[in-house]
Amino acid sequence: MTRHPVDWIDAFADRAFGGNACAVVHDADSLPVSARIAFVRETGLVECAYVVASDRADFGARYYVATGEIPMAGHPTVATVAALVQRGLIPRPRGRAEITLEVGAGVLPVTVEIADGLPRVTMTQAAPRFGAEHDRGEIAALYGLAAEEVVAPPQWVSTGTPFIVTLLRDRDALDRARLDTGALAAFKARHGYGPGLLEPFLVALGGATAAGDTFARLLMPPPMPPEDPFTGSATGCMAAYLFARGLIGARFTAEQGHGLGRPGTAAVEVVGSPDAIAGVRVGGTAVAVMSAFAEIPPDAV
Repeated sequence: MTRHPVDWIDAFADRAFGGNACAVVHDADSLPVSARIAFVRETGLVECAYVVASDRADFGARYYVATGEIPMAGHPTVATVAALVQRGLIPRPRGRAEITLEVGAGVLPVTVEIADGLPRVTMTQAAPRFGAEHDRGEIAALYGLAAEEVVAPPQWVSTGTPFIVTLLRDRDALDRARLDTGALAAFKARHGYGPGLLEPFLVALGGATAAGDTFARLLMPPPMPPEDPFTGSATGCMAAYLFARGLIGARFTAEQGHGLGRPGTAAVEVVGSPDAIAGVRVGGTAVAVMSAFAEIPPDAV
């Protein structure tokens, strides 16, 4: 057994049990991949973060879901930096502090400030890569929706981790979406995407509240939980997609998780012009729920 400090952080939240929870495991360099994945499955969370050393940035972190590592993730980034602030490893800023965080996808510039007593963490995600567009009806069928309820071509987009951004007609379609996990597996195989993380990110214009400009859902297959409360990496992909198509301005508020009773909010800013996006800033506050120690067996499978 190896003993590790762990912080349980709700990211993109302004209250406990809102947004998306993440367990941040410190001093994790010695933990093998199998133990990291086993710990994710034990927590039942979508993702866990593991703080590691970095010779390229101020801090390093690696992110895992129940099936393996993902190169970049939004809510674990917010949670990791908030946990470092809580433990005094990043001095609690009186104004705005700037740090760098090395994740699997590379080095992320991150700013930290205090908003209403909570750390507000903003990451700058990479310039988007736009890939294949998919048939509207093919994507709609994965969720029991009609083709006409998808109002723009679904497209592969990555700002660090790829998603297929899918714009739906309205909140009604978004609320009715139900994932057919077998159809999703067949879709991935048919298009050569493999079994890894690459789910359509379902989006509707207009927020869950009057403060929001977009509302989104990410439905996932086992062994992950069936729905992600807030997906910061996919929010960056969505922002690039909508901005490049002239469907939203450079600054907006993204909402997710309200239907799960875990409301999450992010402030989003697209950097650059619609035809030359240089990056996407995604930020939100975080709430520390608990801190403890975990005894993690290094040979866990």
